[in-house]
Amino acid sequence: MAKQMPHQNLLRTTTLASLLALTGCAVGPNFHEPAAPATSGLIAEKLPTKVGDADQGSQSLAIDSAIPAQWWTLFHSKALNDLVEAALRNNPTIDAANAAVRQADELAAAQRGSYYPTVNANYNPTRQKVAHPLASPAASGAEYYTLHTAQLNIGFVPDVFGSNRRTVESLDAQAEMQRYQLEAAKLTLASNVVVAAIQEASLRAQINATRDLIKAQQKILDSFKRQLELGQVAQTDVMGQETQLAQSEATLPPLEKQLTQTRDLLISLAGKLPAEDLMQQFTLDDLHLPETLPVSLPSNLIEQRPDVRAASAQLHSASAQVGIAVANRLPSFQISGSIGNSSLDLGDLFKPGGGFWNIAGNITQPIFDAGTLKHRQRAAEAAYDQAAAQYRSTVITAFQNVADSLHAIVSDAEAVRAYQKAERTAKRSLDITQQQLALGNVGSLTVVNAEQAWLQTQLALVGAQANRLSDSAALIQALGGGWWSDTGA
Repeated sequence: MAKQMPHQNLLRTTTLASLLALTGCAVGPNFHEPAAPATSGLIAEKLPTKVGDADQGSQSLAIDSAIPAQWWTLFHSKALNDLVEAALRNNPTIDAANAAVRQADELAAAQRGSYYPTVNANYNPTRQKVAHPLASPAASGAEYYTLHTAQLNIGFVPDVFGSNRRTVESLDAQAEMQRYQLEAAKLTLASNVVVAAIQEASLRAQINATRDLIKAQQKILDSFKRQLELGQVAQTDVMGQETQLAQSEATLPPLEKQLTQTRDLLISLAGKLPAEDLMQQFTLDDLHLPETLPVSLPSNLIEQRPDVRAASAQLHSASAQVGIAVANRLPSFQISGSIGNSSLDLGDLFKPGGGFWNIAGNITQPIFDAGTLKHRQRAAEAAYDQAAAQYRSTVITAFQNVADSLHAIVSDAEAVRAYQKAERTAKRSLDITQQQLALGNVGSLTVVNAEQAWLQTQLALVGAQANRLSDSAALIQALGGGWWSDTGA
């Protein structure tokens, strides 16, 4: 039989150890995706298929309809589309989330390296002097000599009980969680841009309504002053109208401040500094209420919400950590070896006769550690229970978000209908009151009250219209935003 060479023995031993690691068991729990909640609806009452009417804008609720990845296009505003896309490109929050994904992927890939042996090359030249009483190891018997040593060091830790496999599993789950957090960051950013744009449009409408009212009140004040000169009204009537005008003017600066701050918010969401302005400006006429709102089935919600998927991945990671803690209490195995050559002359380093090799094995079984490993396992199990509770909480919050948005959409449509009726009634009342004032049939206080009622209904109508837009965006966000439909990702 042919004699086995040293490096062949080392390779054979390492191969057998690798096979042993692959056939070993991974201790600890095997993770299974949590089941979807057993519920038949998103809200307790029957979900309407349509809200609103042609007068204030109707919306259809399409059950089990697909949500587009670029869901903001449902508002049919090119300016809004451009701003959301710019924010997704330039906002540093997305860059940070992307970097977190890359980091998690690299950490998982690095851990997979533990499946294989490590091989290190080493070259060690040493200059030595031998004491006179000792024999020189050099063939020439020289007291001074240089020893050149080159070797390969090989180490391998067989994954007999799956500690490394569970570690890779945990890191893969962490990477998965980071990917879902990236999707959640994109969804949140897009939603914030849409809501801020709607807020800007609402503020512009409120400012315009307030300015119109101020103009109307100024006209009435001018009329009162002329009538005062003719002795037709009292000084108190003029002062009352001046007070009303001043109160209306006082409401304008806070609205303008909110508008500038909303603009600053949109600029920052787009990844710019406050000194840089945006080309896009938004009014309620530029934003169209989505005619069809997709509504997912309850069983699909946990698959669509990125925060729920991230919580599930975190639960998976915690499950793998339990397996790691269990494996740490079991025996660990290690194989190491080296092969190389030594020579007194660098030119003779790899010639026959100077070779050496060694193989060593090591088994370690924890015997006494004062309960350290036991308590670490219990801590990992407690962390798993915590992650499971957090997952359930995330699922409950997801269903609550959807229910809140659906209720808001139904209520918003009713609110717009009511405020439209109130605004029309208040405007007719104001027109009639102003005519009666010109005829001398009513006093100035009646006109002031009519003006105030009209302003309040106008502002309330603007707010209700903006709420319908915002809550439409909130529903899509609550349903997950359609990230899974992005075929270009």
